[in-house]
Amino acid sequence: MLFFKHFRKSLLTEAELLTEYRRAGDLEILGLLYNPVMEMVYSIAYKYLKDEEASKDAVMAIFEQLIQDLKKHEVANFRSWLHTLTRNYCLMSLRKQKEDGFEDFQTFENQADLSPNDDFETDLKLNRLDDCLQSLTEPQKKCVQLFFIESLSYKEIVLKTGFDELKVKSYIQNGKRNLKICIEKKNGL
Repeated sequence: MLFFKHFRKSLLTEAELLTEYRRAGDLEILGLLYNPVMEMVYSIAYKYLKDEEASKDAVMAIFEQLIQDLKKHEVANFRSWLHTLTRNYCLMSLRKQKEDGFEDFQTFENQADLSPNDDFETDLKLNRLDDCLQSLTEPQKKCVQLFFIESLSYKEIVLKTGFDELKVKSYIQNGKRNLKICIEKKNGL
């Protein structure tokens, strides 16, 4: 798609591009960072918006949003963070359409109710999760964060932490079980 081919390729990693953009604020650097993920952003937008032009507009609007957001937020895993940003952008667009009187508003999987309480409930769940994460042993917490939040593989976690691979798997499994138990207790289940 010609729509996505505006920037040259970079030899720098995503993390290096993020650091350099924060330092310099150069839009060309941001373009180098965004170019490889534009098709992903378009696909996510199209999944929610079901319209080619609206999805293209979303790709451009999200790029413009990144200009400010990446200066304010410390982003560890750019693709995962961008996926969430894109989804939220699309849901807000759909909510705005609904509020503006569009009758063909679609209900999306896992998004049946877009009430104002969702933000509060999400914050509450995240706070509980964070509290429970803090209750894990340090090795469990570190491995769970690297695996689930930063999306690292077992081998990458072994390299980053120096733990044995069997220990990493054990820390993740036990950490996951302990998180589930803690969250259930906090939810009164």
